Amino acid sequence: MTRATARKAEAEPDATVPRRLLSVATKLFAKKGFDRTSVQEIVEAAGVTKGAMYHYFDSKDDLLYEIYGRVLRAQTEQLEKVAVTEAPLRERLRTASTDVVVSTIANLDDNKVFWQSMHQLSQDKQRTVRAERRKYHERFRGLIEEGQRSGEFRADKPADIIIDFFFGSVHHLGSWYRRSGSLSAREIGEHYADLLLASLRPES
Repeated sequence: MTRATARKAEAEPDATVPRRLLSVATKLFAKKGFDRTSVQEIVEAAGVTKGAMYHYFDSKDDLLYEIYGRVLRAQTEQLEKVAVTEAPLRERLRTASTDVVVSTIANLDDNKVFWQSMHQLSQDKQRTVRAERRKYHERFRGLIEEGQRSGEFRADKPADIIIDFFFGSVHHLGSWYRRSGSLSAREIGEHYADLLLASLRPES
């Protein structure tokens, strides 16, 4: 990387450089592994200096954390928007279920890299990720508990088990989903939502 290239990259709008660093880091972590990828390789591939990277990220740990963190923040924001509407409960849960599948598929590489490398994060960052993910699951679980209280959903299965079952399937997407497959992300999301809602139907 030449000095001119670095100066040009660092003169770009504030949002551009971190996005590029995250994109490059995701590809390198997927190809070589988090532990075998150096900061130098990341900044060279992104066309910036180490100084530019450290302006946005304190460490390689921060890059890995943000790869997943930005996805989780977007999913949390979307879930909150859906949860507080006045739409019928089943419709809200269907939308939320479909959305999380679609957004997971849209960010599949980010999710795969993170889950493969999360154990290499510092203990503090691992705790932070778990706490943020737990808050998301609790908000999602709240929709199920609302339906259990009202009698709209079956109440003989603990909401925690239902959440673990559903999100276990969502996290498994990275092991089988292929963009060349016959179903779109939206169609898969709708199937997942249908299965969740069917499992919640009260027994007659």
